[in-house]
Amino acid sequence: MTSRRQATLDLRSQDQLALARRTVQEWATALGFGTLERTKLVTAASEIGRNTLVHGGGGQMIIAEVTNDNMQQGLRLVFEDHGPGIADIEQALTDGYSTAKSLGLGFGGAKRLVSEFDARSEPGAGTTVTLTQWKRR
Repeated sequence: MTSRRQATLDLRSQDQLALARRTVQEWATALGFGTLERTKLVTAASEIGRNTLVHGGGGQMIIAEVTNDNMQQGLRLVFEDHGPGIADIEQALTDGYSTAKSLGLGFGGAKRLVSEFDARSEPGAGTTVTLTQWKRR
């Protein structure tokens, strides 16, 4: 997999989260993503970005244009924070699980919206969530 263009955005305020969402939208549009693919990616980015801000105490999002071995284009988003971490990622991905008195659909929902999803966390050291959306041909 190769990366052509990359940018890093801070996620430390609601305004920065809004900028991150707009950036994902703009990059997906520029790559020619269809409306549904773009909407799914922006929705997943919004959810994971909000988690980075609210639960992780802020962090960053790295956005990169990527190409896989089949020459398929995509966008990869990496969200990183140094917050309290997630003790049990599998439990956090379960619909209905919430530590914030919400519906508990966002984390698992984000996973279902994108082509590839990877979450790694170490309690006390933070969380890294990677989302990849491949452009349909």
